[in-house]
Amino acid sequence: MADPVEVIRSELLVGLPHGFLGRRGGVSEGVVAGLNVGLGAGDDDAAVAENRRRAVDAVLPGAELATVYQVHSPAAVTVTAPWPPDARPRADAMATGQPGILLGIVTADCAPVLLADAQAGVVGAAHAGWRGAHGGVLEAVVAEMAGLGARPARIAAAIGPAIAQPSYEVDEAFRARFAGADMAFFAPGRPDHWQFDLEGYAASRLERAGVGRIERLGLDTYADGGRFFSYRRATHRGEPSYGRQISLIGLPR
Repeated sequence: MADPVEVIRSELLVGLPHGFLGRRGGVSEGVVAGLNVGLGAGDDDAAVAENRRRAVDAVLPGAELATVYQVHSPAAVTVTAPWPPDARPRADAMATGQPGILLGIVTADCAPVLLADAQAGVVGAAHAGWRGAHGGVLEAVVAEMAGLGARPARIAAAIGPAIAQPSYEVDEAFRARFAGADMAFFAPGRPDHWQFDLEGYAASRLERAGVGRIERLGLDTYADGGRFFSYRRATHRGEPSYGRQISLIGLPR
């Protein structure tokens, strides 16, 4: 019997269908073994489709899955119905007030962020790597949610499994892209290198956007290979590909 899909939930989002999923409970094999949902991972298409079906069933059975073509941008879009796979917009965040749709964000070290204004009946999801977060993707998804009736002060946001500061070494050129208070998210590392706190930086951007409550799950994708996929870990190991996990949120019918 296959292992069950592991669904990691946020205390702030209790009562809403949501979950941060890792690699447990899927059918993929090889270096992407487990619940790989990445279409570009060199995996068998049928396995990816089955993994996505299992992911949806674990969070909101019968829901329609909506995803975007993620490009590390600050773009956010409103979802009224899922797009065909070949017509997905290039964006990195989504918002919806439509019941029965699960917003799905795919990651492999970047921070997945799930958001909700339960009173307004509006949810959002964002793919916040350093580039997207720096560019304003979290502010963009909050604005998209506000356009559907949400209020930033009522929004609860949870930051899911992502590469943690001890695992995220960057060079001086990377650090030079940041300034002012953002320098607090860099800790000294080996000579001419720094350790970047992506989770903390994402939380700070949510705070600046006026989000009322923020939870950091504190789960390191790089350090826990049995539980999560990681682009950087796969690269350091010289593996030919890497899997992707999915984070989901929606409104019940």
